[in-house]
Amino acid sequence: METLFAALLGFFLGSIPFGLLLTRAAGLGDVRDIGSGSIGATNVLRTGNKGLAAATVLLDAAKGAVPVLIAAYFWPGTEGVAGVAAVAGHCFTPWLNFKGGKGFATAAGVLLALAWPVMLACAAVWAATLAVSRISSVSSMTTVIAAPLIAWAMGYPQVIAPLIAIALIVIIQHRANIGRLMRGEEPKVGGGKNDS
Repeated sequence: METLFAALLGFFLGSIPFGLLLTRAAGLGDVRDIGSGSIGATNVLRTGNKGLAAATVLLDAAKGAVPVLIAAYFWPGTEGVAGVAAVAGHCFTPWLNFKGGKGFATAAGVLLALAWPVMLACAAVWAATLAVSRISSVSSMTTVIAAPLIAWAMGYPQVIAPLIAIALIVIIQHRANIGRLMRGEEPKVGGGKNDS
């Protein structure tokens, strides 16, 4: 029952579509109509509003970290379940017909709460990959694939299984990006809101 509570909490908090709510509140319309069609921070950035993009990152990360911390406090041992559910809630939110974002910022928040040293190492991987590729999806996918390996190397075996599950969700959500990468059509960071 505790595992179910953790999963429901994670899914509910993860399902809040902050990127969409913020852009609509700012009068920028539906963020799903531009770029990749996602509700995440990278697509919010394509509106040209860096402040909203930063706020989206922080809120999406928070909705990953908070359920993990709550689960750790009330139902120790269910933190990983809460984290995976939070990422799933973001990617398949019932508020948007079970469509959502790519899950990377929420996954980062989950990892921060589960094992912050691993998160710092993954942040370095993300930054290095983004600096080289200048493509958000490439850095995101590279990082989630590397995360379980980094956790193993740093001595955090308890987070490996949740990180593998999260990586699978994030990669599935990037399937359109993978197609665009293969066609050479994936937009680069800073390309503007008309990229597709």
